[in-house]
Amino acid sequence: MIDPPEIVYVDQRRVKCDGAGDIPAALGHPRVWLEIDDSGFIDCSYCDRRFVLRGSPAERGDRELAPGYLPEPGDGSVA
Repeated sequence: MIDPPEIVYVDQRRVKCDGAGDIPAALGHPRVWLEIDDSGFIDCSYCDRRFVLRGSPAERGDRELAPGYLPEPGDGSVA
């Protein structure tokens, strides 16, 4: 899995992204509204920027809910 280019920590589940960040808005992408689910994060489908909800499993680093987590065979979490 390729790491996202940027991680933005937010306080609300609904976020907007236009890809601008440190570049002029005209060089970004169309503004999209994204909704963070119970995993605690969402990636923008245009620019791959990751939005992480503060206090969520994604911010705390809970292994089972972390993106890309695959349990090791025999670690007890695989049935």
